[in-house]
Amino acid sequence: MRLRAVLILLAAAISCAAPAFAQGGAASPWVRNDHAGVRLIAATATAGSGDVIRAGLHFTLRPGWKTYWRNPGDAGFAPRADWAASDNVAEVTLRWPAPERFELFGLETFGYADEVVLPLDIRVARAGEPVALRGALEYLVCERVCIPYTAELRLDLPAGPVRPSAEAHLINRFEARVPTVGSGLGVANASLRLDPPALAVQVTSTLPLEHPDAIVEGPDGWAFTRPTVALAADRLSATLLLPVHGDVSRARDLVGRTLAITVTDGPRAGEGRANVLAFDGAAPSGTMLGVIALAVVGGLILNVMPCVLPVLSLKLLGVVAQAGVARGRVRLSFLASAAGILAAFLALAGVLIALRAGGHGIGWGIQFQQPLFLASMAVLVTLFAANLWGWFAINLPGRVADLADRGAGAAERRGSLMGSFASGAFATVLATPCSAPFLGTAVGFALARGPVEILTIFSALGVGLASPYLVLAVFPDLVRALPRPGAWMIVLRRVLGFALALTAVWLIFVLRTQIGDVPASVIAAVLAALLAVLFVLRHAGAPVRGAVCAGAACVALLLAAMPGALPSGYGADGGSRWQAFDRDRIATLVRAGQVVFVDVTASWCVTCQVNKAAVVNRGPVADRLAGTGIVAMRADWTRPDARISDYLASFGRYGIPFNAVYGPNAPEGIALPEILTDQAVLSAFDRAAGGRTAAR
Repeated sequence: MRLRAVLILLAAAISCAAPAFAQGGAASPWVRNDHAGVRLIAATATAGSGDVIRAGLHFTLRPGWKTYWRNPGDAGFAPRADWAASDNVAEVTLRWPAPERFELFGLETFGYADEVVLPLDIRVARAGEPVALRGALEYLVCERVCIPYTAELRLDLPAGPVRPSAEAHLINRFEARVPTVGSGLGVANASLRLDPPALAVQVTSTLPLEHPDAIVEGPDGWAFTRPTVALAADRLSATLLLPVHGDVSRARDLVGRTLAITVTDGPRAGEGRANVLAFDGAAPSGTMLGVIALAVVGGLILNVMPCVLPVLSLKLLGVVAQAGVARGRVRLSFLASAAGILAAFLALAGVLIALRAGGHGIGWGIQFQQPLFLASMAVLVTLFAANLWGWFAINLPGRVADLADRGAGAAERRGSLMGSFASGAFATVLATPCSAPFLGTAVGFALARGPVEILTIFSALGVGLASPYLVLAVFPDLVRALPRPGAWMIVLRRVLGFALALTAVWLIFVLRTQIGDVPASVIAAVLAALLAVLFVLRHAGAPVRGAVCAGAACVALLLAAMPGALPSGYGADGGSRWQAFDRDRIATLVRAGQVVFVDVTASWCVTCQVNKAAVVNRGPVADRLAGTGIVAMRADWTRPDARISDYLASFGRYGIPFNAVYGPNAPEGIALPEILTDQAVLSAFDRAAGGRTAAR
């Protein structure tokens, strides 16, 4: 009986000792000093069989003392450790719980008081084996004075099945304070306000906000101090206005940069990355309703721009073909075209929103920077031209190839809603290289703001471009009053086909600047051969002609996918008066008393070419650029270039043409209107020169 009692007591002692033994290896000894203590802790008492072990750097601090976050702010440095002496450790990743904001003597710092655990993810080199973690730690603690300390930390975890340690709960508590994307507390957008410079951060929350704060990790030389907070009525969003400190004269340089922003609200924390948008003095002005009106007018003007006219020519034939057709069919056809336009604008807006959310530069017409897009459009437009000449029948848009056929089947094809929808979408895609003053203002306003504004303004642009179709849908009798199809349409088809062929030539010219002369010339030859073969095979069966078209398209796209032969350049055109764009050099030239004229252009930008032909390359502006005292810089945005995108965004612009003039009296630059005139450019030269007259 006594033996049985002894055994029971022994078993109980062993069971009580087992957890203590298991937990004993889950923390290193404390390394203490007069102001703080630090140790290593692990969430498990053993190494287990996984690839990652959760651990932490555990700090305790005396009242009034603090240590620092990864971005210490105006002073201090973050804790750093060297893990090189560890065994069976491939990598150690340190994560940062949301910090507090501290202020002392006018300085703002970010860090931790009282107690903090900095979570560690230890990736082992050999799963299932013991782990020996060795850290040489340096850290700083401050009150009114700051004292650096070092500590040698060691933690051994034996092999064995995973057993939670007593410190697991402590690690979990601070891991919950590590900001994450999708935590329910995040950043909608950030915009720069001028006079005085401040960063407006839009914060959203799934729970009512109490005392939100934002910590911005900005470029070197910039600081963002404690914000003023404006809570929305429902407390689910707020605007945090953080004063900007640094070189105030260069505050505009922050526009277009991507900043990491940590948002806190009591114990809750979230983080996000925001591309700084322009606002107020840096962005086009105007109320939302006013800009919507400008967008509608700008979209309407696009209907008569040369980029859109070739596509509208296809719809023109569809209009003529529907003379005498039932009102309902006419109305549906034009409504389908309008729907295609609106859908394409909304799709483009969605792509731009997604790109900006991913931290990429965005702009109007950026699809023309992609060789595959250009090659696809060149093939498609070439087929449209062959279609109008009667050599090839395609389904887009509106099956116009059989307009001469008056049979019931042809009438059904002419009324194809899908074809009308596609013609509207295609018009939108080709419209973006064209611009107008109203269009640039509206697009700049939208892209300088958030997703709601982008979708709203782009919808208004779509309504403007679609307005002729909407008018004809409301008054379909206007179509029925047109003359019926006849022999005269053969001539019209040939003329419009020639216009589309010229559009294909222009697309090849743009493609040449991106992939080089040889590949572009081969693509041009392939398309010319395609037209010749389609002419010869115009009476052949559809499968034969379809195979020829597919083969030509594959060759063209493969050539376009080849790496470009030309570097991504800043567009010096080889002329003696033009220099390559160098944003950093502008300030140096201005300090030396020079006037700098910047021309942001692209070979696909029709308005840019008009500005050159009408103003920049002729007359008094060309004479002034050829003189002394003015430096002409050209930035070529034909191909994607983030530096040019950032430069445009610094002026609240997201499309081209764009021109600016700098000088001693205008170091931040004078933005010129999209449509240049001699007077506007010469006046900017004189204003920028100030007391120094720009050379004549």
